[in-house]
Amino acid sequence: MKQYLSDLKEMRSYLLLWFTQMISGLGSAMTGYALVVWSYTREGSALRTALLMVCSYAPYVICSIFAGALSDRWDKKKTMLWCDTLAALGTLAVWLLLKAGCLQIWHLYIVNAMSGLMNTVQQPASEVATTALLPRRFYQRVGGLRYLSSSVTSILTPIFATAVLGLWGMDAVVAIDLASFLIAFVTLLFFIPIPRTDASGKTDGVLKSAAEGIRWLKRNPGILHLMLFLAGINLVASMYNAAFPAMVLSKVSEWAMGVVNTVIGISTLLGSILASFMKTPRGRVKAIWSCLMLSMCTENFCLAFSGRVWVWCFGAFLGWVSIPWMNANLDAINRLSIPAEIQGRVFAARNAFQFFTIPLGYFLGGLLVDAVFEPVMATQSGDSLLTRLFGAGKGSGAAFLFAVLWLMGMGVCLLFRGDPHIWKMDGEG
Repeated sequence: MKQYLSDLKEMRSYLLLWFTQMISGLGSAMTGYALVVWSYTREGSALRTALLMVCSYAPYVICSIFAGALSDRWDKKKTMLWCDTLAALGTLAVWLLLKAGCLQIWHLYIVNAMSGLMNTVQQPASEVATTALLPRRFYQRVGGLRYLSSSVTSILTPIFATAVLGLWGMDAVVAIDLASFLIAFVTLLFFIPIPRTDASGKTDGVLKSAAEGIRWLKRNPGILHLMLFLAGINLVASMYNAAFPAMVLSKVSEWAMGVVNTVIGISTLLGSILASFMKTPRGRVKAIWSCLMLSMCTENFCLAFSGRVWVWCFGAFLGWVSIPWMNANLDAINRLSIPAEIQGRVFAARNAFQFFTIPLGYFLGGLLVDAVFEPVMATQSGDSLLTRLFGAGKGSGAAFLFAVLWLMGMGVCLLFRGDPHIWKMDGEG
């Protein structure tokens, strides 16, 4: 008990930061969820809705290397505060346009791009701040806690957003978002001291600093190839995310999308709790690979070959329950392998290599649903093989795409099972 209380005391600043950022993230997620429903209901296009996420992630990929170099030079706390403030101003702009009755989807593209840029700068600063706030022995536990906050957000977002939208409308959703931002802002400003890292006084040029992160990855091919493995998984996952609203909203309704998202949140919550208490595995890379293989084998299969909501929920649970354990081990590998004084630059380079497939996946997922798979399914007769497998009507094309993603996901895992660079980190290869 004494050790537990001692650990809590050492983690106090981080836990306060983690909790308030989780509250702020919930508010932002509610707004994002409401706007996705608004967009698909208004436009009826998987591609146009997916472009919301493309605009969020494109700045993240394009600018992340330079953002990491700047993050290592700037004060971490001020960086996080400024980025949160500018993102909140974007939310306020959406609300004002909505109140004026002139909100268009291209407005959301611009706001999402600005929010994505702010996240690009904030994310490496937040990563380094976490490292600075915690002793090394807490890194794996923190990986579980970070995914715990994500799972709580996944559970509560569809429930709260749907309820608040139905009872009080978009005004209340935005008000909750801005209130949650203020809670996180005030807490970080006044109550969380973030130690400076050794790189704070560096005066190297931004390009030189950015190149340093890339050079470090070239000298450490195990970390680099692990990032490329995750890039392949992210391509499959983002195509899934683009197709999911199109299938569920077309085949069933908004409530079904909320139910499946809630099950995903419950699954990751359970997985996060387990990850927070599990012992260090003998092979972290093996744990990461096994978790991703399980995820790729289950959820897309259930979404593709069944039209029942409970089967989708079952697949979602199996697909997500191991992901927190995967992320905890991935986070521990990165923090233990990368020197703290250059983590901002290396994490930013990681963002470019590991996440560049996310906007590509969202674009391809939306495009393939609208331009390929839905038109193909529209030409099928009632007794054709494809109709028997994926159903008929709008949404069946998205189900067809999920079958392709099921095969793609397993293929990526099998491809990197033979990569000697990543397995050398476990003493294999």
